[in-house]
Amino acid sequence: MARAFNPSSPEVFEKGLAIRRSVLGAEYVDKSIQGVSDLTIDMQELVTQYCWGEVWGRPGLDRRTRSFLNLAMITALNRPHELKLHIRGAINNGLTREEVKEVFLQTGIYCGVPAMIDSMRCAKEVFDALDAEQAADQP
Repeated sequence: MARAFNPSSPEVFEKGLAIRRSVLGAEYVDKSIQGVSDLTIDMQELVTQYCWGEVWGRPGLDRRTRSFLNLAMITALNRPHELKLHIRGAINNGLTREEVKEVFLQTGIYCGVPAMIDSMRCAKEVFDALDAEQAADQP
């Protein structure tokens, strides 16, 4: 079992945890936090405190804009697992499916067609999953 979390700034860590849950979904984040090991606990602290608490928690950009940027950057880096997560987060932050598509068309020109194609595939998988979840929630 991993040691307990001991962030350098508990207040910023908690702020980051709240933002992270809001954007990515509490179920996903709680599973990540509860599944830490000695190998991953420091990474989870770092990501939660600095990425989500310090950077996502800054007032300079709203979450919607940060999601636009993340989709483009993660496409450029060709990180499909993280991209799927952030597509869902972008929808949670108010982006439309049309805007997500436009981000990938734009990145296709500047980052390459293969990156765009992979990103569109990821978007389709996420949109299909969201549609299935919505259908399951309806009586």
